[in-house]
Amino acid sequence: MKKEMLVCAASIKCFLLVAFLYRNWSKSKKWLLKLFEKVVSDAERTNPSETTSKTLLQHLLDNLQGKHLAPNYGLLMLWASQANAVPIAFWTLVFILSYPTVYKKVMEDLTSVFGNAGRDEIEVSEEDLKNLPYVKWCALEAIRLRSPGAITKKVIKPIRIQNFTIPAGDMLMLSPYWLHRNPKYFPDPEMFKPDRWKEANLEKNAFLDGFVAFGGGKHQCPGRWFAIMEIQLFVVLFLYKYQFVLLDAVPKEETQSNSSNAMGL
Repeated sequence: MKKEMLVCAASIKCFLLVAFLYRNWSKSKKWLLKLFEKVVSDAERTNPSETTSKTLLQHLLDNLQGKHLAPNYGLLMLWASQANAVPIAFWTLVFILSYPTVYKKVMEDLTSVFGNAGRDEIEVSEEDLKNLPYVKWCALEAIRLRSPGAITKKVIKPIRIQNFTIPAGDMLMLSPYWLHRNPKYFPDPEMFKPDRWKEANLEKNAFLDGFVAFGGGKHQCPGRWFAIMEIQLFVVLFLYKYQFVLLDAVPKEETQSNSSNAMGL
């Protein structure tokens, strides 16, 4: 079976956090939810009538059914905007700095939009980001190479994959790591090549074939474009204001297909 598809039994539930086994986690969650009760209260109290002046949280509150869950959604928004976007933003910087030609191209683009780098302060608009497609390509290429975790789906009815029949109720795990290194979709898959994203129809919100960092089909991550925008903004502000060099080269990855810790069939 292809490396991209890993099959787990229903025991996948063991990966779920159980409160009594994770007392510190449970305690921290309760503390954060209590904090978000005040955040939600303040957002409701200051909620403006003009749509253009609303925060993302206020838009959510306007359309939320079940107001008692508002703190939970607030916590979800915090996690979604920090857990993966921040590490990938740093990886994007690392990859850009690791390839002098890429770094030169990024800085030329920044200069063309904002002028010579190093000014004390700049304001970056959505229109500015649209004029910096190469930075977006760099972010997407970093996501391709450093996609975290795995994507799980529950089998609703039996399906057949090559010589295996997956019964209903089992869990399928899709590995973005392996799929993003499939040369069928990404030639020279181990190389950081932002220009490959020139072929994607990003203006119509379409990724390259084989790119599953945000899931696939109609159930992709709803915050994917917000996350990409965050990463773009981070990279633009950092590289425009500061000069960076890597103290050490990025270490090469080591994979062991026969490792006893690997998950598979």
